[in-house]
Amino acid sequence: MIEETSKYVRREEFIIKRLNIKDKKTATEVLRIQIPSYLAEAKIIGYYNLPPLKDTIHSLQQCEETFLAYYLKKELCGIISFKLDRTEIDLHRLIVHPSHFRKGVAQKLLDFVENMYEVKSIRVMTGSKNTPAINFYLKNDFYKVQEVKIDEYLTLSYFRKYMI
Repeated sequence: MIEETSKYVRREEFIIKRLNIKDKKTATEVLRIQIPSYLAEAKIIGYYNLPPLKDTIHSLQQCEETFLAYYLKKELCGIISFKLDRTEIDLHRLIVHPSHFRKGVAQKLLDFVENMYEVKSIRVMTGSKNTPAINFYLKNDFYKVQEVKIDEYLTLSYFRKYMI
């Protein structure tokens, strides 16, 4: 079980709480969600050289992101991580274990972060062929601001949502 640093939301069966990613056990648990989630994305976009698939316990511990976890009946189902400055949230990960896809986990995590901080905007990027993620962000009032071709196999789409 991931060590809890502080509780944020507790509803009937689920809880969202902040994680101490510097803790080795916590970083290990995050990887157990991250790898299958990004493997699912890799399959969708046809590109398996995604940087999150190369993360290690050590690289997660050093990433300087804030991590929040979604638990359903004490099972870790999803993670959102971000960096925050005074005016913007930069989402780095919004990951859900494939066995919990399409259950509203990502929506609850995003809603929580949007309501937790008063910022002017939120930005995120995903693979341009990741249709489920793109549809999710568009549904949540994000606008595509840029598309960047990384190589012949991977193009990234950048999105931003203005909060005010």
